[in-house]
Amino acid sequence: MKLRWVWLIAGIVLLDAILGSWWWRRERERSQDGPILAAAARYGVEPALIKAVVWRESWFNPRVEGRAGEAGLMQIRLPVAREWSAAEGGKAIAREQLFDPTINTRVGAWYLGKLLRRYAQADNPLLYALADYNAGRSNVLRWSQGSATTNSAALLAQITFPGVKRYVESVLERRDYYRPIFPER
Repeated sequence: MKLRWVWLIAGIVLLDAILGSWWWRRERERSQDGPILAAAARYGVEPALIKAVVWRESWFNPRVEGRAGEAGLMQIRLPVAREWSAAEGGKAIAREQLFDPTINTRVGAWYLGKLLRRYAQADNPLLYALADYNAGRSNVLRWSQGSATTNSAALLAQITFPGVKRYVESVLERRDYYRPIFPER
């Protein structure tokens, strides 16, 4: 009889942990939808793409910091934020402001839009833009020699950092996951 109660209580605790974890994950994933949608509308970048980058870069934690000085949801570096601020005609931006989800997603959406336009001649500008977002332009230029200049399959084959390949593939996969939530207009 006592053993039955132990199993019952253990089952209830386990069920509570599973449901609580599911609820927490779902709420965390939705926590930044407002700033993501606003930034997407402002800069004409697909909201599902922005959300996928946020998922990969910070897992929706606006206070996260990277090892190379990246900050916030989209792991923005201060030089990019300053470039955005100048382009928007604003005043200088401080690093601490990058932890504000609204500012961070605006800078990130602006930067993604800029990268997409930079690689517009490629067969898959998104792949090039994501590789650039993660590894930087100098690496993308090094990898995009010969047919990889405009051929995304050739670019993927020439990426020498396995982490960048995983990054690009995971963001593309997650973007497809978020598309039903944020359909294109």
